[in-house]
Amino acid sequence: MKRSKAFRAAEAEVDRNRLYSPSEAVALARRTSSTKFDPTVEVALRLGVDPRKADQMVRGTVNLPNGTGKTARVLVFATGDRAEEARAAGADFVGSDDLIERIQGGFLDFDAVVATPDLMGKVGRLGRVLGPRGLMPNPKTGTVTPNVGKAVTDIKGGKIEFRVDRHANLHFIIGKASFTDAALVQNYAAAIDEIMRLKPSAAKGRYVRKAAITTTMGPSIPVDPAKTRGLTEDLEPAAT
Repeated sequence: MKRSKAFRAAEAEVDRNRLYSPSEAVALARRTSSTKFDPTVEVALRLGVDPRKADQMVRGTVNLPNGTGKTARVLVFATGDRAEEARAAGADFVGSDDLIERIQGGFLDFDAVVATPDLMGKVGRLGRVLGPRGLMPNPKTGTVTPNVGKAVTDIKGGKIEFRVDRHANLHFIIGKASFTDAALVQNYAAAIDEIMRLKPSAAKGRYVRKAAITTTMGPSIPVDPAKTRGLTEDLEPAAT
């Protein structure tokens, strides 16, 4: 693959023979970002689980303390008072049968989906469309709930969802390159804490085997996977 001159210069700053601490990695990721827009900072993990086995699936949500740097577009399946609650909380699209028809017609201009339990019988028909995109509402991630207002507020406030893929990789975002180092490390720490909490009892050997941090169109920076605790103890206050 042909790389740009800017990318090659950024990649040359990354020492492939070492593992960086999370704080070193976010600082290097921000320094090597050369895009004209504000890129997203992403994390990739390789976990020591077998996702083919139900008791080793790792899936959950976490509220990032400093947000994601972008406002998610939230679609809510609800009617009556709950629909009004969703609108009051800032939902971008609220409806029932009308939204189902729009999505079946190809409408996918949203980032997250919330549904009340009574509508899941209808929403289930969208499984083939929403499922592969990671948008299907699920009680385990708090997106099937009668409390739609709180769900919308959480998502727009920086709640992210993560799920291990069939190759045991797990991806999530921790903010924007314009964030301070401290803000990004705090977000990374919050996500890692939750992922560690969800470690399946059936998983054997090392749980977090590989970790990397990167920015959009930036080089991947290897992170020490053993550093999962006490990451924020020496940080300055994080102002984004």
